[in-house]
Amino acid sequence: MSASDPRDVGLRDDPDLKKDLDATVRARRDLGDDYDSALVDSFLERVEQRIDDVVDRRARRHLAEQQMAAARGTRQPRPADSWAERYGFALITLVLAIPLSAIAGGLAGLSGMVVAWIGIVGVNAVQAVRANPELFAGRRRDRSAEDR
Repeated sequence: MSASDPRDVGLRDDPDLKKDLDATVRARRDLGDDYDSALVDSFLERVEQRIDDVVDRRARRHLAEQQMAAARGTRQPRPADSWAERYGFALITLVLAIPLSAIAGGLAGLSGMVVAWIGIVGVNAVQAVRANPELFAGRRRDRSAEDR
């Protein structure tokens, strides 16, 4: 359960549910085994309602936090890229560059190899910009400041 909201008390600590359980146990003693399933069903409905209330409250709180963040213009922090996400694509393209270079060099000579390597570098550049949109943003701002 959440420690941030005092209303989100654990089910074990809920005094209303403890009272309901005690009342159910006393009623079972008074009524006998004939009413076991009805008493258990009734108690479980109250437990289910309590769980639903807690889940609804948390969902509303989470939605309100998201709406507040969107209204403030803040965005959720991006999780840190793993090593594989940063360098895996580049390593794969470099491994694939070996047969591409051989095929391009065998079929078209030096000009074919140049075209193949321009394609490899281009694919990696596009991937780098896609992963880091602000990669070239600083350079553009610096050039625009120099133009003034």
